[in-house]
Amino acid sequence: MNEEQPAETDKYVLPLVVRLERTAPPARTAALETAARAVLTLLGDPRTTRTDGAWHERVRLWEERGIRKVVRRARGAEWRRVQPLEGITLGGEAGEDAGDAGGFENAAQVRVFPPVPLDGWPHELARLQVSGTELSDPAPPPPPAAGTPVLWLHPELRMSAGKAMAQAGHGAQLAWWDLTAADRAAWQEAGFPLAVRPARDAAHWRELVGSGRPVVEDAGFTEIAPGPTVAVEWHWPR
Repeated sequence: MNEEQPAETDKYVLPLVVRLERTAPPARTAALETAARAVLTLLGDPRTTRTDGAWHERVRLWEERGIRKVVRRARGAEWRRVQPLEGITLGGEAGEDAGDAGGFENAAQVRVFPPVPLDGWPHELARLQVSGTELSDPAPPPPPAAGTPVLWLHPELRMSAGKAMAQAGHGAQLAWWDLTAADRAAWQEAGFPLAVRPARDAAHWRELVGSGRPVVEDAGFTEIAPGPTVAVEWHWPR
């Protein structure tokens, strides 16, 4: 084994849980955008940014060893059981979602948790299902508002909503890393406005990937083969 690469047992994963009630599932795009903003909210939280913050060291190790994210689903009592665990809930009835959730009536609720060891998930999270996150939009999402950062999805990849939420979170994190401290503060103050949309077509996707913009390269652990999944297009005043 390459000594510079951490063993699997030394790696961390960022858990996200999407609320998926049977009677009122969220719209797919709203879920993707809420997941992306949840990741940004955790990255900008003082518990992460302060060197003496409760999450700082775990986030540092997670970022150094690979920013793996896993999305699980919860409903009813399952959702209520994970609320006492340290984390941040965005969207829906929680009322903590900063920014526009995409303009959909089917709002999403996502709870993000600080990184946990790959083999050390809290019991309340480990028991939740990864599969079954098939979501759809009640209508085609509108074009992104002018000036909004856009996370463009590979137009030919077929991913579950959970997988796409993780990829959107990766894209948002690459955008965060690409900014100065002043730009991060301005984006955070504005509520992390962003849009998640599929690229218009294959030609648009090739243009995005070849433009030098940040691009998510998935490792291929689940659902899809390794390769690019999300391209970041930044439209925020800098």
